[in-house]
Amino acid sequence: MVALDLVVFSGALYWLGGRRRQGRAHPGRTIAFVLALVAIVAALDSPLDGLADKLFLAHMAQHVLLLAVAPPLLVLAAPWTQMWQPLPLGFRRAVARAVALSPRTRWLRAAAHGIAHPLCAWTLASATIVVWHLPAAYDLTLRNGAVHELEHTLFFLTALLYWGAVVDSPPFRSRLDYPHRIAFTVTGMLVGWVLSLVLAFATNPLYAPYATLAHRPGGLSALADQRLAAGVMWVPGSLAYSIAVVVFVYRLLDPAPARRRLGLAGN
Repeated sequence: MVALDLVVFSGALYWLGGRRRQGRAHPGRTIAFVLALVAIVAALDSPLDGLADKLFLAHMAQHVLLLAVAPPLLVLAAPWTQMWQPLPLGFRRAVARAVALSPRTRWLRAAAHGIAHPLCAWTLASATIVVWHLPAAYDLTLRNGAVHELEHTLFFLTALLYWGAVVDSPPFRSRLDYPHRIAFTVTGMLVGWVLSLVLAFATNPLYAPYATLAHRPGGLSALADQRLAAGVMWVPGSLAYSIAVVVFVYRLLDPAPARRRLGLAGN
């Protein structure tokens, strides 16, 4: 229920912040924010979470929600300023001074700047996906609840870092131009594709806790379950990346920004 509590708290902050910004709220961002919270609840506090212990397919659906649904929606929603405003003014000022101005936190600012660098964000997100899908690590998550929660937390946080590095989320802006955004997104998607291929073409179940289950919902074999999970990672898991690539290509080829700079819009 921790995830649900955090979702409710985040939603309350966003709603309170929205009341202070009447007339300036962007409806599309609000919809993206709500959908992101729904995706988090669906992944962690719904029947899907219980089903994940019995079906690799369901477990992979959780991963897709935490990697490629909730984080990009949250980045698109850009709720940071709106969620910050309802907090007490004294608290906000104290945190701002401590984090942004204090010499003691210079190391923290440097670390945050380094972690947010696109190359670092890509590496952390990709490594997190790969490491947690190694059989030894994956099996451990299915046997230990605390490790399972750590896995989900790292999935979500590194994915948020990844999407924040490539998608503008005011007041934060991507450091990448559009050709590099396309490369960043395509290569990130390829990591999931490679894992999908490994799962799909493996001749034996790779994860012992699923392989040793006596019964699975729907009467699926362990190998069929694994191949369906590969399909979930490949197709639904690639959707956000594919949409992002299309948008970036469109922005790269769109002549309108250049026309506006030259004062030719409308001609």
